[in-house]
Amino acid sequence: MPYPGSVTDRTRARSLAAESLAKNDPVGWFERLYAAAARGEATVPWADRVPNPHVVAWLDRENPTPGRALDVGTGLGDTAEALAARGHDVVAFDVSASAVDETRRRFPASRVRYDVADLLAPPPAWRAAFDLVVECYTLQVLPPDARARAIEELRSLVAPGGTLLVVARGREPDEPRGEMPWPLTRAEVEDIAGGGLTLASFEDFLDDEEPPVRRLRAAFRRPRAPR
Repeated sequence: MPYPGSVTDRTRARSLAAESLAKNDPVGWFERLYAAAARGEATVPWADRVPNPHVVAWLDRENPTPGRALDVGTGLGDTAEALAARGHDVVAFDVSASAVDETRRRFPASRVRYDVADLLAPPPAWRAAFDLVVECYTLQVLPPDARARAIEELRSLVAPGGTLLVVARGREPDEPRGEMPWPLTRAEVEDIAGGGLTLASFEDFLDDEEPPVRRLRAAFRRPRAPR
């Protein structure tokens, strides 16, 4: 879950993000935060060390056929491991090398392939390569320009017949964007459709945090190639 930690934890993450954004580097702060955490100098607020419950709930309900899956911004790998436990052939990546190193230490016998990669410039070999792409809480920490580019890249990763699952904080259009992580509106999530993807489902709900946080969960599908 994002930002369940202390105010100090959240403030540190937001400060690092602001410094990175000021240098026109929307993702560099992740490595700084995870590296500091590895040295015992910081806490990663969203690193619960459990699979994301909103992804797990969707998997329980939809029970997608095991295939090649991609976990975007895997962090410490718990959601990727949950995908692998369900029979998926999983590639999981994070822009932070420190996060990936820690994940490999946590799961030394894992079947998941953990890579260091940037969603804004993913490896060409990943194009149209995945039956299931899971994006949870990454878009909401990107500024508008980087978010638009990330959405284009996410679309490109989904194979024919595949699904993109997106989970994000939600807000109304007239509500302020607030501080990072910046909640998305329903329209912003629905606009992820495009590039051959169509909106298959959309959910707007409150989670069980205290206080509850509004979440948006949507699935997008790419039609199978004609035979």
